Amino acid sequence: MGNVYETEISGRTLSVESGRWAKQAGGAAVVRYGDSVVLVTACVTENPRPGIDFLPLVVDYVEKTFAVGKIPGGFFKREGRLSEYEVLTSRLIDRPIRPLFPKGFYNEIQVIATVLSADKENDTGILAMIGASAALTISEIPFQGPIAGARVGRLDGELVINPRIPDLERSDLDIFVAGSRDAILMVEGEANEVPEEEVLDAILFAHRSLVPVLEIQERMAGEIGKEKRAFEKKVLPEEDVKKIAEIARGALSDAYAIQAKQDRRKRIEETAEAVRSAFPEEERAEKAALIADAFKSLEKKIVRGKITRERKRIDGRGLSDVRPISCEVGILPRTHGSAVFTRGETQVLVTATLGTSQDEQRIDSLLGDTTKAFMLHYNFPPFSVGEVKMLRAPARREVGHGALAERAVTKVLPQGADFPYTVRVVSEVLESNG
Repeated sequence: MGNVYETEISGRTLSVESGRWAKQAGGAAVVRYGDSVVLVTACVTENPRPGIDFLPLVVDYVEKTFAVGKIPGGFFKREGRLSEYEVLTSRLIDRPIRPLFPKGFYNEIQVIATVLSADKENDTGILAMIGASAALTISEIPFQGPIAGARVGRLDGELVINPRIPDLERSDLDIFVAGSRDAILMVEGEANEVPEEEVLDAILFAHRSLVPVLEIQERMAGEIGKEKRAFEKKVLPEEDVKKIAEIARGALSDAYAIQAKQDRRKRIEETAEAVRSAFPEEERAEKAALIADAFKSLEKKIVRGKITRERKRIDGRGLSDVRPISCEVGILPRTHGSAVFTRGETQVLVTATLGTSQDEQRIDSLLGDTTKAFMLHYNFPPFSVGEVKMLRAPARREVGHGALAERAVTKVLPQGADFPYTVRVVSEVLESNG
């Protein structure tokens, strides 16, 4: 028997267990709420991945159809690539935990949340979030948690933490909040045009509800947690930092006054190359990530200085200046609807297609077979930023951005018998100044 920690949330017992399953993982937690059960594991590589300057964290939320007593459809009868919902839940977990790893920690980290049982009443995404934090907290991975997550709805005018999934249909807001004891780390949700102050009340209500779950994890860390891996961020010697500043400060200041993005990027890359060339070849290879870190830090100082001292942003705009905005409609002759929206160097071509109820998207999930009458698909091709890449299936970012816009637009569309049609909107990014 493993170590079990329990608390009450909205009249139901939430338990987190560790030490019985997946013992070879760096950290593992089994979270139960009602009859929903999620196993979450966290593992880390021994050494940093060479040649990178970002945190190589991967979060995968995986639903098993056996969790609801189903056999997968299709010819092969087994789970395949992640569904859109699994991708969105993976991103939901990733966002609040990613900032809590030490800056400069470049070891690969993988968090896998596997849904083992789903009762169709208790949201397994919430359990996966809690389990991810618990697994990281008791592992040797340097993680500045714990955190917890909660979903808040409003039923008959009363705020409810982790409402049962069937009850969400009559809730006028649905917000997921993740946070620590001291801060809110992430908010994602939708509402039926609820006033801002009421949304804020719901967010703070959800944040207060996290305390019992955080206390569980703090007890776990003290009683069964592994000793954290020692980590000290490597930094360049002060003389090298000064050397980079001497070479790059003036050039970067000039570069960030250039309005055109591609011209600005070219000048910045030329400056970065000048900095790299100032170090002997052997030293350059050994300190590549540290040199890149110091260069980025200098960039941030310069941009921040322009804002605070000169009251100007990257492209020379004032703090309240808006990029030039234009919108054209009806530009494609055979589409049902089309528009091009341009703001500065960001441009999006959007089309709308109207169909019948037979065109609805069929979704096979753990909650059963459902349909969707409104879809918004977002595509970010490489040419939009002047790059060359293989065209593949939509990346997680594209799925996430499309879902974000879809949730907003859905709430202002007519529903049901008032509008018995299917609508597909496709957003093609033609330029991006991000």
